[in-house]
Amino acid sequence: MDSAFNNLDAAGFLQIWQYFDADDNGYIEGKELDDFFRHMLKKLGPGDEITEEKVQQLKRRFMSAYDVTADGRLQIQELANMILPEDENFLLLFRREATLDSSVEFMQIWRKYDTDSSGYISAVELKGFLKDLFLKHKKVISSSKLDEYTDAMMNIFDKNKDGRLDLNDLARILALQENFLLQFKLDASSQDERKQDFEKIFAYYDVSKTGALEGPEVDGFVKDMMELVQPSITGPELDKLRVVLLRHCDVNNDGKIQKNELALCVGLKGKQ
Repeated sequence: MDSAFNNLDAAGFLQIWQYFDADDNGYIEGKELDDFFRHMLKKLGPGDEITEEKVQQLKRRFMSAYDVTADGRLQIQELANMILPEDENFLLLFRREATLDSSVEFMQIWRKYDTDSSGYISAVELKGFLKDLFLKHKKVISSSKLDEYTDAMMNIFDKNKDGRLDLNDLARILALQENFLLQFKLDASSQDERKQDFEKIFAYYDVSKTGALEGPEVDGFVKDMMELVQPSITGPELDKLRVVLLRHCDVNNDGKIQKNELALCVGLKGKQ
């Protein structure tokens, strides 16, 4: 596999990714995956006969080694791991970290790097994020290389090409886990089951364990709640929805949502 990608850099990787991720959903699966491994066989053995059996053999071999999420599809970080040389594999920095498993963690990062509170991450703000990431890994990187990586990240993840990243773009970069609220079916549950689910939900978002949701905890809850009915929301939309939720639920106007306040909002009397 390596010989098929000698001297591949981040820009070349981007071209390969965009070609095979034909439906632009952030991963390669199904026919896209077969086409990718068929392309690999052509690169590895020009002139050789390419059979469906050979394609599937190569696919099984490399998916077992590189499909780290074991979901039968290749995500952009997994493909980078497969084909990019180490010095160009900046995307792997996100995989070396523990995967984000909550929207609260995600919103903490979002708020930190959306320095002008515009609801978007600009190229300058993304550069600050990448710089901190390299420092965290004790990696020395030149200013020109940081610019190159920032440009590459914008090219890969700025889907509408407006020169900035929205919530969904950053969620893809950080490989945010599935929406926590998807596991609950509150409308179909009994009152007792709804109370039990409420306890689990509040405990999940109350990361600080203060008995109240505040800051990124409110943000994370709003993000997950709204994405149950609207697949993707922007930063400005989240900010508006946050104001609405606080206006509706923050009875004592302290800028937080107490456990009993949220229980009242969803039609329950929470356990105190």
